[in-house]
Amino acid sequence: MFKQKYFLNSHKGLTFLAVLGMMAWFGRWDNVTAWVYLALHSTYGILWVLKSLVFPDKQWEANKGLGYGLFTWVGLTSYWVAPLIITWRDVSAPPWLIAVAISLSIFGVFCHFTSDMQKYIQLKYNPGHLITDGMFARARNINYFGELLIYLGFALLAMHWLPFAILAFYVFGFWFGLMRNKDKSLSRYPEFAEYKKTSKLFIPFLF
Repeated sequence: MFKQKYFLNSHKGLTFLAVLGMMAWFGRWDNVTAWVYLALHSTYGILWVLKSLVFPDKQWEANKGLGYGLFTWVGLTSYWVAPLIITWRDVSAPPWLIAVAISLSIFGVFCHFTSDMQKYIQLKYNPGHLITDGMFARARNINYFGELLIYLGFALLAMHWLPFAILAFYVFGFWFGLMRNKDKSLSRYPEFAEYKKTSKLFIPFLF
């Protein structure tokens, strides 16, 4: 048995080598879009590993078997479709699109990591209380919203429909289920009903 985070961390941490390997295989050393993608996705992967070490999420501490780990690896590898398209098709995104992708990624990392940090601190020093302030004041799953922005930025750089389809599959196939389960768990708090009225499930002010 292995902790679930080991499978996640190893995959995300190796994104740098995976994308660099694609660039080498297709000889895309002069492709600016590929370099930007490498910087964005690899940095996110390294930050994820650091986050796991500094303020780990209890959700990923559960022990899982090797079969689950292999399934996780195969699933997460679908996120590498975007850099594969970029390097294989020699995609050159226009400067304005690169700027949008970078901005989305930065905002996404902010929402994702600051909310995880807040959750870690409050659960550690004030356990047994519903978190309704700070990053979670307007959205109950602001961390998932951050991830959405991050992967939207990655998908934009590929300029292809497939990375968007893969992201949609994860959002509707997995994320929403996890969000609904979280709501069911939080419903044990008496103040949750009021909190649910004043916050959104996923996207601040919208949904």
